[in-house]
Order: sequence, then structure tokens, then C-alpha cells
Amino acid sequence: MKKYDYLIVGAGLFGAVFAHEATKAGKSCLVIDKRPNIAGNIYTEKQENINVHKYGAHIFHTSDKEVWDYVNQFCEFNNYINSPVAIYKDELYNLPFNMNTFSRMWNIKTPAEAAAIIAAQKAELGITEPKNLEEQALSLVGTDVYEKLIKGYTQKQWGRPCTELPAFIIKRLPLRFTYDNNYFNDRYQGIPIGGYTAIVEKLLEGSDVMLSTDYFEFIKENADIASKTVYTGEIDKFYGYEFGALEWRAVRFETETIDMENYQGNAVVNYTEAEVPYTRIIEHKHFEHSDSPKTIISREYSSEWKIGDDPYYPINNDRNNELYQRYYERSKEDKDVIFGGRLGTYKYYDMDKVVRAALDAVRAELA
Repeated sequence: MKKYDYLIVGAGLFGAVFAHEATKAGKSCLVIDKRPNIAGNIYTEKQENINVHKYGAHIFHTSDKEVWDYVNQFCEFNNYINSPVAIYKDELYNLPFNMNTFSRMWNIKTPAEAAAIIAAQKAELGITEPKNLEEQALSLVGTDVYEKLIKGYTQKQWGRPCTELPAFIIKRLPLRFTYDNNYFNDRYQGIPIGGYTAIVEKLLEGSDVMLSTDYFEFIKENADIASKTVYTGEIDKFYGYEFGALEWRAVRFETETIDMENYQGNAVVNYTEAEVPYTRIIEHKHFEHSDSPKTIISREYSSEWKIGDDPYYPINNDRNNELYQRYYERSKEDKDVIFGGRLGTYKYYDMDKVVRAALDAVRAELA
């Protein structure tokens, strides 16, 4: 095989942005991915005239104008506003916690009434130094919001009782005393018309791409394929779990095509009871107002992760952060490897932060 300037491991957003900018600068890139498709976790696939988010719902939102302008080169975004709802038993609530939530919960109308109820509940609890996630959440939002909208969902998300989870997981829980259901506060928001895969296709133009290709098998046969490697897989796996394995939460998706136009009336519906086994249901057609006589839904189940599973959410407790720091220090010794993305840096990134990190990395590299 020919020699490249960069071997980019992972055809997700970080790798694709890096490849695009490097190619634009006259560098040659080979992008490989173990999956049979490009775009990583933002991969969308058209079924029944609906762009299905195969690896979970992704809504692009940012306050970084440069990043917003950058991604708009490759597609047109619609005006989708993320306004999830939550179901607890037979009750339905708006998210994030706002006046619609409080009005439904307590049959009140004004911000002053809502603030007074929350303050009274917090005062009654008298928690001054939260020792775990449950106490931290109660000290922020009071009993009712915690019991109905946080407790069960969080236990499912992390696979253990809130009393066994560290308080730092919930640093803050924004309470919005307005009737505003927009989940994000960012200036820019939307879904790419036609799905995310089309963006990554354009980013990868000019690069050679090999799919269904495992890096560790590939590099055995092609050790000198490139001058440098951009690695967006798990950093601990790259080093053969030398210091031990970093911990993640995994997600399993159950996707179903239903012979009706509209299943739940919203793109995202959270199920906050611990007794409901899934955390949420995504109805894909509502992201782009797709015209289809059928609909496609995905139930999401949070689960324990083991080596070999797809990692989704890093468990950033003290033990794992210290372990990552050891791998990070180790990575500094490899001058010809650039680590990036969620897996390479053990961070939970929103998409705009991935684009920003990739742009910063490739600019520093090409400077």
C-alpha cells in the first residue's frame, strides 16, 4: 500500500474533521474504521423515508459561531428545537425543569409559587453537605422533582442506586422559572437536513477510506503505512490495558418500525420510573418532520460495559480520572500519535466540542 501522511483511526466526527483539514492542506490521509459505516455514533441511515439515528439521538447545538459556520459548509440545518418530555407513571412533564413542569406537578401558575415550594422542600430536608448523588439532587431541587424525574432515570442510567453514586455527577440541576421548553441554552441548534452521514461523507472527500477494518489487525501488516497516527479509539485499549481498563456505561437500542404515522408525538420521551427498563424512546421522524406513513422508534437501555462492548458514557469518578491521567502521561511519549475524540480523551463530548477539539488539534499539527 502507498504511504500516507496520516493514518486516521475512526471515521467519526473528530477523525473526519481532522482528515478534511489535513487533506485541504495537501496532506494524504487514510481513514479506517472497524464498523461497516462511516460517521461513528452520529451515523444516520434512511429507512421508510426517515433518517434513523442508529446509535442514539444527536441534536447539534452550540454557542461557538465558528463551529456553527464550519458545519454549515457541509449541510443545511433545520430549525429543530429539542423539547423532550418525561413520563412518570401516568403523568407527563416537560423538560428541562421549567414552569410547565412545576405547573403540572403542583397545579400552580407563577414563578414565585414554584420557587417557594422548592425552597420549603429543601429547607425541610436540611442537607448542607451532600454525601451522595441523592442528597446532592435533593439539596438542589427538593423532594418532588427528585422522586419523579431524577431518581429512577438516574438509577437506570448508571446501574446503581443514587445513594451509591458520587455527588459530583450532578454538579447543578438548572431550574428554569419560565415557560420555556427549549432544552438547550445555546445560540445555535438544529438537525442536518438529510442526516449526519452526509456531512461526514463530505468531510472525507479526498481521503482514502477503509471500513470493517480493525486497527490492531491492520497495523500488524502495515506498520509503516503513515508518518503519524490520529487515534480516536479507546486510549487504554491502544496501550493494551497496561494500567487497567477505564470504565464506561454501554447503551443497547431496540429499534422497531410501526405501521402508524405518529407513535408518541415527540422526538424524545424519557421514562423516569425505575420499573420501566428503558431510559427513553426516540421517535426518529420528528427530528426532521419526515413524511412517511410509518414511524420508527428506538428504546434505549443503559447497561454495564465490559471489554469488547461499544463504550458510550465515561464514568468520570476519581478512580477512572486518575487512571486516564496515567494513560495521558504515557501518550506524551508517543510523538507520532495524536489522541482525540470521546474515546481517545475519556470525555463525554457534545458534537460541537468534538468539532472544536478536532479543529484545534489539526491546526496545531499543521502550524
